[in-house]
Amino acid sequence: MYKTIGLLAHVDAGKTTFAEALLYQTQTIRSRGRVDHRDAFLDSHEIEKARGITVFADQAEMRYGESTYFLLDTPGHVDFSAEMERALQVLDYAVIIVSAVEGVEGHTETVWQLLRTYGIPTFFFINKTDRTGADPDLVFQDLIRELSGDVLDVSSWVESGRMDDTQKAWLAEREEALLEVFLEGTGSVEEWNAHLARLIQSGQVYPCLRGSALLDIGIDTFLHALERLTRTTFNPQISFAGRVYKIRHDEQGTRITFIKALQGTLKVRDEIAFGPAVEGARRSEKITGIRKYSGQRFVQTDSVTAGELFAVTGLTEAHSGEAVGAFQDPIRRELVPTLQSKVLFEPPLHLKEVLRVFRLLDAEDPTLGTRWDEALQELHIHVMGRIQLEILQQVLLERFRMNIAFGPPEILYKETIIAPVVGCGHFEPLGHYAEVHLRLEPGERGSGVTFVNACHADDLTVGYQNMIGQHVLEQEHHGLLTGSPLTDVRVTLLTGRSHNKHTSGGDFREATYRALRQGLEQTENVLLEPVYLFKIKVGLDQLGKVLTDIQQAHGRFDSPETGLETAVITGVVPVATFMDYGAELASMSHGKGSITLKSGGYEPCHQTDTVIARKNYNKDADPAYTSSSIFCSKGQAYSVSWEEVKNKMHASVD
Repeated sequence: MYKTIGLLAHVDAGKTTFAEALLYQTQTIRSRGRVDHRDAFLDSHEIEKARGITVFADQAEMRYGESTYFLLDTPGHVDFSAEMERALQVLDYAVIIVSAVEGVEGHTETVWQLLRTYGIPTFFFINKTDRTGADPDLVFQDLIRELSGDVLDVSSWVESGRMDDTQKAWLAEREEALLEVFLEGTGSVEEWNAHLARLIQSGQVYPCLRGSALLDIGIDTFLHALERLTRTTFNPQISFAGRVYKIRHDEQGTRITFIKALQGTLKVRDEIAFGPAVEGARRSEKITGIRKYSGQRFVQTDSVTAGELFAVTGLTEAHSGEAVGAFQDPIRRELVPTLQSKVLFEPPLHLKEVLRVFRLLDAEDPTLGTRWDEALQELHIHVMGRIQLEILQQVLLERFRMNIAFGPPEILYKETIIAPVVGCGHFEPLGHYAEVHLRLEPGERGSGVTFVNACHADDLTVGYQNMIGQHVLEQEHHGLLTGSPLTDVRVTLLTGRSHNKHTSGGDFREATYRALRQGLEQTENVLLEPVYLFKIKVGLDQLGKVLTDIQQAHGRFDSPETGLETAVITGVVPVATFMDYGAELASMSHGKGSITLKSGGYEPCHQTDTVIARKNYNKDADPAYTSSSIFCSKGQAYSVSWEEVKNKMHASVD
């Protein structure tokens, strides 16, 4: 039985040490490495050894009992959350490591919420019980109070192999069908164990164990629980389907695509389909090699089957998070960067070569979103934080021998609209012809730009309709206020026109962009900024100061929850005013206060005029966009401004 297990934690909770202990206990490795000794099996990159943190999601294969486990060690630092999230999409089960000293920390809550969003069954392991100041019982209560009331300590169950009446009653409270079984005293040991495993798999119960990974305390008990309480079902007899969860490039520059097989079997030289269907067909490429990785080592194999993690060569354009084979669904991302930074380089480095390298890095981390700003003549990337920039600078130097720096992180603003409008675009220089009519409507917050096709085939061929949809979705579009990405807009294709002789592919790109822009010119645009959902714990004597700080940061908060000595404040605050508040809180509370920050999406900007003035974006001088349309008369092309263009359109919208 194949099982994919992901390890997640706040930084310094002992996650990598826990992974080493599992690999050692299962005889996967002969000697245990340590983070502080720079010889951990899964933290094998030089950057990880130097920093003592996990940066890249690496995997190992181990066997225990009747199962083969694929272990994914994910980054614990918040700056590398996107790498962690990509790994989540292929997990069968997750294990959250929590320090018995520090307890539930900021990133612990972020990880927990993300796992619930993806619906991944979750175990807890309270680590570092040997440390001075450890209080695993208190941490267990924190898990129940702060994360879920459905956390169950299964230590005694593992030791005895059976549940006592207290545990059975606890389970019966969570599923009505078990109440009768419990009250009647029926159900064998095996049946109650099966009920527990089923409730864990369905996300109704979250088992918890404890120990010390460094001293091998509780590791064998955890493995025993993992084997008895996890189950997977994969069908190798149907058409192959999988999901890409990581892209890498080897030393020769070969693209390595990491996949989990969700069903069926894949062999070398098989064709594999991926991406959305274009004119009824998806793109496909031939698999030229299959590798099975454990750490940095791999072996070549001729085939893989459902449930396995593996890597292939031959795929050149499949994206991380994308379904391949028989499955076809959109890429899902919950965590998105809220900062952007300017790429700084000097001769002899040339823009073309720098762009080539960043395109490679984009494939490995799609959230980078490398973008060349033609107006400013600047290269920008999206990032989660300053540490990510430091790591990226090292990667560029070590992998590509490029000495590149970055500007300070800046807020990544976005723009949207607040009222529906119809935009039209016409592109008809001599020898070309395309016309597009689009309805723009405010979308749900966080929905991005979505496309709906309401065009009749009598007006425009299906091929051209698909082309317009592709142009709407193929890249971020600039808003009018600051040139920031357009978001939360529903774009509907109403109608369009083509010419049998003069229309070519690029014409509809021009007409589509002009229609988008002409629509934006007619409606009210709104600048959005990223916000944090925060949770702050401080002493009662610091409560007033924290509330004042939140108000001054243009945030809002719920009524504080107060105890005998501490207070908990939750609310929403702009990233721009609060991104460095953690250091201020630590100083003010002498390290006793704690803060949890997680993305709260985007809200209207609290300082729109200031940001617009600072960005100094000229919507009429954007080389990528214009709201004017081009018409042709007597063999001469001429431009019509957006205010007048509607009356000159060849198609009409009822």
